[in-house]
Amino acid sequence: MLTIYSDDHRLHHGRCELIDGELKPCFEMPSRADHVLQRVKDRNIGDVRGPNDFGRAPLARIHSPAYLEFLESAWSRWAADGHTADLLPYTWPARTLRSVVPETLHGQLGYYSFDAGAPITAGTWQAVYSAAQVALTGQQLISDGAHSAFALCRPPGHHAAADLMGGYCYLNNVAIAAQAFLDQGAKRVAILDVDYHHGNGTQSIFYSRSDVLFTSIHGDPIFEFPFFLGYADETGEGAGAGYNLNLPLPAGSAWDVWGAALDTACERIAAYDADVVLVSLGVDTFMADPISQFKLDSPDYLRMGERIARLGKPTLFVMEGGYAVEEIGINAVNVLEGFEGAIEPVSDLAS
Repeated sequence: MLTIYSDDHRLHHGRCELIDGELKPCFEMPSRADHVLQRVKDRNIGDVRGPNDFGRAPLARIHSPAYLEFLESAWSRWAADGHTADLLPYTWPARTLRSVVPETLHGQLGYYSFDAGAPITAGTWQAVYSAAQVALTGQQLISDGAHSAFALCRPPGHHAAADLMGGYCYLNNVAIAAQAFLDQGAKRVAILDVDYHHGNGTQSIFYSRSDVLFTSIHGDPIFEFPFFLGYADETGEGAGAGYNLNLPLPAGSAWDVWGAALDTACERIAAYDADVVLVSLGVDTFMADPISQFKLDSPDYLRMGERIARLGKPTLFVMEGGYAVEEIGINAVNVLEGFEGAIEPVSDLAS
């Protein structure tokens, strides 16, 4: 399986995020991608190549022009006022306030954000732009005939909506790739989100459409981020009614519960008969992940890949979350190896 990767991800390294009332070092850090890339090389699962540049147009098929302009210009506007710290929002247009686009940088930052977990730094725009090109390169490989590819995107993307960032996400890489498949002739695309946190951005982008089936297995938002989306009764609207499947699970869920939910999601995808499957590959479902509450172990990710492979569809894996840094590479690559059928004896699975 070919892996697509860009060193540009290192240009984005937030200094802090707001957690439990404190500014703490970001869990989303460059070493995440480093560990995955090293495991890809150690396991020799296939070649690694850089992305092609498909330009801004595919990004604008998902994200609003105003939002893209804001992301690209925010740091230069911030730096022009003499600031060097990360740019973080502190005001949002909540329920009793008007949803208007202010002229000031901080006002726009609040308008285009839903949390304080997506800092903008000097290199954020180039990093997120390149991550989208990584996903688009994987998409092109599959359109050209490859059965599978791995887009090692960083920063992740599934929390980003058409004009909203948050949850470490700025551009929705999997949605951009899904739209590119449709623009190039695919009739039906399925997205399987296996990240611990619900892909609220992806859901919102495709919620009223029938050409993309969105399925997600995640921590129940009644207790887990992003709290305000991801409930089981969200099944789509308008033309998209019935094309959104949320499978929220309780804290402490291990493979017996999680694997059953995966079967349910895969059965829905099989019935949809998509032309291609995109997997939002978050491995923060791991038992030792510092910001998650599921109990999957490293061998379970091999089983995950095996089950996805049984769909028999061309599949693009797009990297999302996973914050147990030492294990993120093992678990992400286990999914790929399980998918490809390169499975070692059980005693060696987590080595």
